[in-house]
Amino acid sequence: MKRLEEERVITKRVTLLNPERLGLELIVFVSIKTSEHSEEWLSNFAKVVHDMPEVVEFYRMTGEVDYLLKLKVENMAAYDRAYKRLISQVRITDVSSAFAMEEIKHTTSLPLKVIN
Repeated sequence: MKRLEEERVITKRVTLLNPERLGLELIVFVSIKTSEHSEEWLSNFAKVVHDMPEVVEFYRMTGEVDYLLKLKVENMAAYDRAYKRLISQVRITDVSSAFAMEEIKHTTSLPLKVIN
């Protein structure tokens, strides 16, 4: 294990919590489009998003959407507060949200090949 940590194959050790038991029952996928593409804007946007504990995943995308966020929140009111906090701090062209009705598969495992 120590060798894998030194080689940065293992980057963290974590405890996985049950979000439902913590009252985090709503999963929201937020698609963001922006007309801003400067390094300064991205740096500010990334800082704002990193400071939002509700955001559990954050990606820069190709295609129609510029960024994709995954949030875990208690309910719609909690999402609305997070949304308002985000748009008050960052200029965004378009925000579209989709709410997960059911989580069918979720894993933190990576698809590792078995080496003989």
